[in-house]
Amino acid sequence: MRIVSFGFQTWGRRTLQALIDSEHEVVLAVTHPASEHAYKGIWSDSVEELAHEHGIPVHLTERADTETIDLVKRAEPDVIVVNSWYTWMPAELYNLPPHGTLNLHDSLLPKFTGFSPVLWALISGESEVGLTVHRMDEGLDSGDILVQHSIPVRPGDTGTELVLRGMELIPGALAEALHLLESGTAVWRPQNSAERTYFHKRSDRDSLIDWRWDAVELERFVRALSDPYPNAFSYYRGERIRVVAAAVADICFGGTPGRVVVQDGRAAVVVGEQAYRGRNRGLIIERIRTEDGCEYDGVQFFSRGGYLTDTPDAGAL
Repeated sequence: MRIVSFGFQTWGRRTLQALIDSEHEVVLAVTHPASEHAYKGIWSDSVEELAHEHGIPVHLTERADTETIDLVKRAEPDVIVVNSWYTWMPAELYNLPPHGTLNLHDSLLPKFTGFSPVLWALISGESEVGLTVHRMDEGLDSGDILVQHSIPVRPGDTGTELVLRGMELIPGALAEALHLLESGTAVWRPQNSAERTYFHKRSDRDSLIDWRWDAVELERFVRALSDPYPNAFSYYRGERIRVVAAAVADICFGGTPGRVVVQDGRAAVVVGEQAYRGRNRGLIIERIRTEDGCEYDGVQFFSRGGYLTDTPDAGAL
């Protein structure tokens, strides 16, 4: 089949590579120009470079405008394949090929539509994550499902590890979907809108630690926001610090959420709702990173005790 690829960042590049390695012909690669946006720079492998290496025509654009639609029409694709495309695509474009447009989304739809689904899934305590290949329609990640592949969330998995393992699903899921289209054996499964969940774009505020969560949730939160993502952070004696490694204490700590206690060679934080009752296990902070990039052992850094706070208010000591 003749395929036009729409994609950006590492997800788009991995998808284009899978198409190149397939028995199908990639007749055009559409991608966004390189971005200086911090979040888009995290997984920034170039679709444009890969296409040029293989002699595939490339169209750089921020959005699917009239010129883009015209180029796709002239390419005469049997199907469009999309992964990591940041702007709206009109029905005139996604309905253009005989087989329509396949979108790859890194969650098990209809759950975790929207943005950063793997991170949100880990934060939420999901037991598995995955990849969905679905038909593009007028909604966001709402089209009928063709293929889903999943992977389990293992104890200790970080957000970065799950993202990378999820990317490894792209070649197999895409090959299966294209075979079903070409063979005429595709069976489309409508999404159950009652099970749909939507998660917004992450911002700096979403990495701020809420010490009213319990220790299990907070340890998972720290793992989800692993390098190179913006790490979980809090404030200590007026200074912003990033928590890069944590564990759940084997005993309970009581008092005020955010109070850090150095005891038995560990730096433990009092956490959870109704922490004053002393029924919540504490969060052990193993490693922190300051804004200058230096890392410290939790016990070493918190030797003076004190409080971790939501704002850089040095008065909350």
